[in-house]
Amino acid sequence: MTEPLLQIRGLVRDFDGFRAVDGVDLDVAPGTIHSVIGPNGAGKSTLFALITGEVRPTAGTVVFAGTDLTGRVPHAVTRAGLAKAFQTTNIFPRLTVRESVAAAVLAREGYGRLLGARSRRRIDRDVIELCDTVGLAGQADRVGRELSHGDQRALEIALALATGPRLLLLDEPTAGMSPFETRRVVEQITGLARERGLTVLFSEHDMDTVFGISDEVTVMHQGRVLAHGPAVEVRANREVMSVYLGSEA
Repeated sequence: MTEPLLQIRGLVRDFDGFRAVDGVDLDVAPGTIHSVIGPNGAGKSTLFALITGEVRPTAGTVVFAGTDLTGRVPHAVTRAGLAKAFQTTNIFPRLTVRESVAAAVLAREGYGRLLGARSRRRIDRDVIELCDTVGLAGQADRVGRELSHGDQRALEIALALATGPRLLLLDEPTAGMSPFETRRVVEQITGLARERGLTVLFSEHDMDTVFGISDEVTVMHQGRVLAHGPAVEVRANREVMSVYLGSEA
């Protein structure tokens, strides 16, 4: 049996007497697309913040690729191979797409000095490849703030990919998107998983997206895991339909 890439055990987070995440266990297998769903307030965003080190857990452990990352600061989590694209778009608004992606690649490489010609050529190749991967090759010279909402989200995914992650976390990647933009992001997510062997963990409210691309689905309710399993099984779960999808689903 393949060892999980991400293994969470007994994860808890309290905020002034309110338990936002309550004893969550979660395994994410390598090379899979794994979604976390649940109604507003279920604890999904807090769970992601605990995984990435933005919030420290009250109890429990987060183990990634055999390394205990519990309570590590975000940059240490990123260096370990785990990157996140945020629910609220987080880009460099005044830089071009090319400049933004180059800055992320340079941050990964750790260059604080003038690069040699060979290094610059390699960085340029990485930037072009990343822009092409997220469908922004034709807009590489546009300023970030001038992009559509969907293209800004694509740029944010490129910035996350620039860190060279093994696991990509996406917090509601299609929020606020048109149907066309949603389809494009779905294609990008599935393409990344298949072509790069990238593991993807994402939260999402669009059920067509969730059940259309997920290998595994975890359902959260009131901070706890309500159900978990293959997408087809979770979709047929009566308790899930009652609590989240609606009794008529």
